[in-house]
Order: sequence, then C-alpha cells, then structure tokens
Amino acid sequence: MTYDIIIEGTPHRLELARNGEKWDCKLDGDSITVNAVYSRPNVISLIVNGRAYEVKRELSPNDLHIWVGGARYHAEVRDPRSLRSRRSGTDTAKGPRKLAAPMPGKVARVLAAEGEEVEAGQGIIVVEAMKMQNELKSPKKGVIRKLLVGEGASVNPGDVLAIID
Repeated sequence: MTYDIIIEGTPHRLELARNGEKWDCKLDGDSITVNAVYSRPNVISLIVNGRAYEVKRELSPNDLHIWVGGARYHAEVRDPRSLRSRRSGTDTAKGPRKLAAPMPGKVARVLAAEGEEVEAGQGIIVVEAMKMQNELKSPKKGVIRKLLVGEGASVNPGDVLAIID
C-alpha cells in the first residue's frame, strides 16, 4: 500500500507491506521495520528502531491530527487509489459511474431522485456510520439512472448505492 502523507505541511511518501507480525515500511525511500499493535480505537502502539511510540488519531469533520507522545501534528493522508483523494474529485470519462459505499453504515437520507440531473460533486446519499453522517457525492455530471438503496437501508463497503450516467 502506498500513501501520500503531509505532516505539518511537509509531503512524504509512505509505502507499507505486511511481513508476518511486522510491517516493512519505506518513508521517502528509506526502509524501516515497524512493529504495530492497535491498543484501542484510534490508538496504535509502534516500535520503530527499538523505540516505543503511542500514536493517537484525532479526527474532526475538517481536519486530522496525529498525537505522538504529547506533540500534536496536523496531518493529511491520501491513498492514490481512493476517489476521495484525487485532486479533482470528478470524473470526465464517458459512460455510467457507480457510487459505492466507502464504509459500513445506514442510509440516513437520499438527497436526489432517480432520473434527476446532478452536477459533479453534488450530494446524492448520506450514510451514517459511527454517529457521523457522510455525504456521498456524484463522481460526474449526469443523470441518476438507478438508485439502489432507500433511507434506512444498511450498506457494506463497496455496495453500489447509485448509478450515474
């Protein structure tokens, strides 16, 4: 897995590969072996080069902060494979596009109707997961050809919720 991360405004490239109970990591091309254990939600214990660290994730609707010991760092993480991390956030290719659930949850609201014209980035469906509401947006300008879920439906990651043509 490869991630583009930005810590306090400084960009880095992180490559991770599972190796038994350890992780082989490359941070900006430098190899590091890391032991990692999730100690509780949003907290991971790391041993890096013989030193122990407790890393906490603080996530708000607009920001991500990482705590290492008593120090707090502003962070951004981009998975190049993820639609959300693509800079444009829109799809200019022709043909139908699927809007899929990124996480398990429950459909809280349907914001657009089948047959309705939508703009790229317009909210289509709101999925509630862990008491947070996440608005899923259209990947392209087009018409909603099919809505596959209704309010109250349970969804799993990867479930197709709508098709936009």
